[in-house]
Amino acid sequence: MSSTRLIFGFHAVTSRLRQNPDSIKEIFIDTARDDQRARSLINLAETRKIQLTPCEGSRLANMTGTNRHQGVVANIDSARNYIDIDDVLETLTEPARLLVLDGIQDPHNLGACLRVADAFGVHAVIAPKDRAVGVTATVYKVSSGAADTVPFIAVTNLSRTLKQLKEHGIWIIGTAENADYDLTHFQIKGPIAWVFGSEEKGLRRLTREACDQLVRIPMLGSVESLNVAVSVGICLFETHRQQQ
Repeated sequence: MSSTRLIFGFHAVTSRLRQNPDSIKEIFIDTARDDQRARSLINLAETRKIQLTPCEGSRLANMTGTNRHQGVVANIDSARNYIDIDDVLETLTEPARLLVLDGIQDPHNLGACLRVADAFGVHAVIAPKDRAVGVTATVYKVSSGAADTVPFIAVTNLSRTLKQLKEHGIWIIGTAENADYDLTHFQIKGPIAWVFGSEEKGLRRLTREACDQLVRIPMLGSVESLNVAVSVGICLFETHRQQQ
């Protein structure tokens, strides 16, 4: 699998510029874009000494296979994706919104979680290095590009990482079927990290104990649980709704 990939859109390219500029080989910008958003991105790229190439919007559409590129495309080296949580937190100008996945095994589930994370403004996805799927070719495909726009941080010790997040003032909220708090009556504010367990076993004991609070999604039907990516989407949507 080639390590060179294209990402596009202002959110994706700006995030990459702020969090991992060394991975960017070149940025292509539509010559028709002369608005403040484009100028801010150009200034940031120049500060990071990234090569900028002006071109027509039609060329960007051909490069990406879509007209939804917003006039900016970046060629990145995804082999240079390594960053740690401090790299992400130091660049934030808004309360942190993180997603922690404790032992997801199915690459389709991870890809879907990354896609949902991108949709709802998650700043990074955190997962353990062991006993969990990493970012594979299948994950890239299922994520529809989100694997290149949302930082994925694999950590050696998840419990220690959750403690580190707490030291940064981030609220750790775990999800469990038997939790006392119902999502629909739960107030979400400030920096937050949502924690979801594996497909079959849920949260591991140490991960569960590291959470500040446990929350459940109300279920009205006969099934007892939801697919992890669906659960992630519900909780992140409610977070986004409350914090707007």
